[in-house]
Amino acid sequence: MQSFRTEIENPVVEKDILELERKIRLFQEGKIDEERFRSLRLARGVYGQRQLGVQMIRIKLPYGKVTSEQLHRIADVSDEYSRGRLHITTRQDIQIHHVSLDRTPELWAQLEKDDITLREACGNAVRNVTASETAGIDPKEPFDATPYAHATFQFFLRNPICQEMGRKFKISFSATDEDTALSYMHDLGFIAKIKEDNGEAVRGFKVLLAGGLGSQPRHADVMYEFLPEDKLIPTIEGVLRIFDRHGERAKRAKARLKFLVKDLGLEGFLTLVEEEKKALAYQSYSIDAADFEKPIVFEENQAPQVIIDNQEDFELWKETNVFTQKQEGLFAVGIKVHLGDFYTDKARLLANLIKKYAANELRFTLRQNILIRHVREEFLPFFYVTLKKLGFAQVGYNSTLDITACPGTDTCNLGISSSTGIAAELEKVLHAEYPEYINNKDITIKISGCMNACGQHNMAHIGFQGMTVKSEALIAPALQVLLGGGVLGNGQGRFADKVLKVPSKRGPQTLRLLLNDFQQNRVNSEDFLSYYDRNGKAYFYDLLKHLSDTTNLTEDDFVDWGHTKKYVKAIGIGECAGVVIDLVATLLFESEEKLNNASEALQEGKWADSIYHSYTALINTAKALLTTEQLKNNTQSVIIKNFDEHFVSKGLLELPSSFAALVYEIKENEPSEAFATSYLQRAKEFYQLADAFRLKQLSHAS
Repeated sequence: MQSFRTEIENPVVEKDILELERKIRLFQEGKIDEERFRSLRLARGVYGQRQLGVQMIRIKLPYGKVTSEQLHRIADVSDEYSRGRLHITTRQDIQIHHVSLDRTPELWAQLEKDDITLREACGNAVRNVTASETAGIDPKEPFDATPYAHATFQFFLRNPICQEMGRKFKISFSATDEDTALSYMHDLGFIAKIKEDNGEAVRGFKVLLAGGLGSQPRHADVMYEFLPEDKLIPTIEGVLRIFDRHGERAKRAKARLKFLVKDLGLEGFLTLVEEEKKALAYQSYSIDAADFEKPIVFEENQAPQVIIDNQEDFELWKETNVFTQKQEGLFAVGIKVHLGDFYTDKARLLANLIKKYAANELRFTLRQNILIRHVREEFLPFFYVTLKKLGFAQVGYNSTLDITACPGTDTCNLGISSSTGIAAELEKVLHAEYPEYINNKDITIKISGCMNACGQHNMAHIGFQGMTVKSEALIAPALQVLLGGGVLGNGQGRFADKVLKVPSKRGPQTLRLLLNDFQQNRVNSEDFLSYYDRNGKAYFYDLLKHLSDTTNLTEDDFVDWGHTKKYVKAIGIGECAGVVIDLVATLLFESEEKLNNASEALQEGKWADSIYHSYTALINTAKALLTTEQLKNNTQSVIIKNFDEHFVSKGLLELPSSFAALVYEIKENEPSEAFATSYLQRAKEFYQLADAFRLKQLSHAS
């Protein structure tokens, strides 16, 4: 690690990377158990993949924005530490696969040279903050939501309140009521709004709370119809604090915010958030948008002359892939990236292109594509010719032909069947047989390799989920067919119905039947959702039922798309949640670390951070002792209650007050130096008391 330590200017980042290197070493020496180490590396973007001995690295790119310099850096890192392939995710991240664990700190250090982080790209933290890729350039937007997404990313990165929650937490910002950032399926979703107040236009957001996909999708509740912009950060912090304290931690399947809000009820949850206000570092938080409103600067004012070989193809490309910006004379160019996969050689050429002839910015999109911003109209022919040479001028950006798919069994531990294989096959069918859908943006097709819905299959018009079917003693890869999902706008959406399962090799025929029937039987040019609702789920079950028959499978049905050998169902342990098996010694050790963190934050004048570290130390310490007694500790609020009932009320530990009274001082006091100091001191005293009790337990046991 010495080789790059002094190259990182930010001491906080340097410390973080060195800590990862140290924990890797301790893990390899057997001094940290596997489950605890998993939690740490996930919070640093290091994710185990299906192939043994290698990791997937997820690069956290807020709202998908990348400069030329950053894209060059990512390409260099992929070539040096992996295989030169980049994968765009449905959360605007980049993933690099097949990386050795030993080299991850070094890789991270290289990325940080261009201000690129891995921190909290995975694990039980606030994941990448996503936003409409058109934010800042959309003619329909009330204002640019980008500064607010950026401020959210900055405020909660490494924030102690959201480092070790029960599950991941996802936030999105939509530029317009079209809700292209999918607010209704997020833990917190924001839609930009303007409200008139005494003749003044006030910026704010419609707020959606506790949505989610997965095996039990839930439509988000409307938390606020309008939240003023200065209340954005305090509101997010309040929600995170309540989720951290009351969210489920033992049962992975119930550990998302959507289940907590369902259990408490919306009003009950909002009451807890309101009660937390006093503890917040900020009651109001102003966000400066000035950096995002600077004049657009171009390096070159003249593009090389080019010859368009086929004017008709050029016009079709402009029709499907080019969009007018709100900035006069500027256009955005969409690049359809097949399944989100592209390679470093093309990435570098693309980086050079945007640096020289655009305004040095592109954004990765929620549909695994690329959007180049700020292209002058007279430069469009040059961009078309250049992108065509790179294979980046394929028409159909964000259309029906633009299928979304997660990696599935290619690399993911949870993948059941090949989502990329069937996606490639369906795109072939669409291109060859249904060219009329080349600019159709009314039907979306999405595919996930398992129920976790990383490919967002259950919010698509036509969705497929990887599964299996049995035929006597044999197992074949299969697809659950889902129909009728979609984004309705302004925070409204619908989830698809599960219709039936078909063997994977019958996926193309399933799509043909659906599209043919839609074309033949739609009424008065109705859209797909109206057509689906008019006919009903049973109609489509009957339409596809013959394809679900498993009594007539051929040998080919037992070979998944993209494979040559017979299918073998092999599902590993998923790491999306990072739920941890806690050991008493590990918990106490972590309490010490939290107390040290609290002391450091106190010295730096970060009162709110210090207080939250002390709070976490109190919870961890109490949880350690409850674990020794095998008592329930599935939420922080339960830990507090059970500790009082078992240890304090019975006189096993003597405290000046109840444990609850001590812990809940956090929400009864404003974050001041005096309170942070006293709270830390009492947390230390509690730890010493608990540690002595634990040592006494161990001596009696021996």
